[in-house]
Amino acid sequence: MPEAYPLPSSDPAKLDFAAAPLQHLDRLIRQHIEEGRYPGAQIALARNGQLALYRCYGDAKTEPAREAATGDTLFLLFSQTKVLTSAAVWTLIEEGRLSFMDRVADHLPEFAARGKGDITLHQVMTHQGGFPSGDISRETWTDHKRMRAEVCDFSLDWTPGTRLQYHPRAAHLTQAMVIEAVTGQDYRDVIRDKVLAPLGLAREIFVGVPSAEQERCADTYAAEARDNSPEFKAAGMPSGGGYATARGMAAFYQMLLGGGRLGEVRLLSPRLVSYVTKNHTGDRGDDAMAGIPMHRGLGPHVRGDSDRIRGLGTIAAPQTFGHGGAGTSYSWADPTSGVSFTYVTNYVQPDPWHSARLDRISNLVHAAID
Repeated sequence: MPEAYPLPSSDPAKLDFAAAPLQHLDRLIRQHIEEGRYPGAQIALARNGQLALYRCYGDAKTEPAREAATGDTLFLLFSQTKVLTSAAVWTLIEEGRLSFMDRVADHLPEFAARGKGDITLHQVMTHQGGFPSGDISRETWTDHKRMRAEVCDFSLDWTPGTRLQYHPRAAHLTQAMVIEAVTGQDYRDVIRDKVLAPLGLAREIFVGVPSAEQERCADTYAAEARDNSPEFKAAGMPSGGGYATARGMAAFYQMLLGGGRLGEVRLLSPRLVSYVTKNHTGDRGDDAMAGIPMHRGLGPHVRGDSDRIRGLGTIAAPQTFGHGGAGTSYSWADPTSGVSFTYVTNYVQPDPWHSARLDRISNLVHAAID
């Protein structure tokens, strides 16, 4: 029998959300779908360990026939996956098997090639590793020995620690190979067994979707062709290949708001959660984000006090943290209110429209918080 979703259901009014901003949010998403901006979407809103709102919109698939998005539909997370991969690293920190200040080469000796011997896990997790262009071949999806070899052969683009530049794939591929080196297990299994299953989210969030669950996956669309193949869904790339329901991600962020606890499950310590969700990069601009200060944590990023910010909402509290997915989605958590929110869609929209709509979407939720 499928496991029960871990958050009890409530409603927005009982959890002190104002009605009007949420009505505006619903109207805006329906408008987007009517305009053809994306076929389908899900949103989930939670507060203080309860699910306030979960809604599905439009279609999960449009070909060969339209298929409506439902509460069980899994959406591609893109880079929201990164926080899940980092969460597996967090669990290994708490087991004493890793330190954020370890050199990657301490666990992957061959990673020291090409001048990478002194790069720390902390630098990698804050996108200061120096190899943002690193990537792997499709052949590694089913051959993690080859994946490790290709990751360890990454070349430096600049001197580690001297710049802040988003590593789209390389940072979390490196984390995945460290996870495998330390545990002797497939990183996808570690994410499931150490993070998702203990939280009761193993059927809500997948990094590597088994064949029996792939019919639940929404197709992803874009101006250019997207990979919706069974092989891609199963591969579970640690930087951007996860699939989830919006309610699953909202619950994951509730765990972080709970200081590492969700219900009766204590996954992480409050001190670790506080450390990984704080700003480790100050107001330094990210060279891959038009110089916007991203206030990187060790997984998510933080709103902070800068004028410009991506995805979390301009009017968000400075402590708000989360992560987005390329052209599609965002999840965030606000420690000042106990609110977590996830918005996922299935069409990759370019900027400036993408970032502008995310700001409006998130601001409406922040405006609803009483």
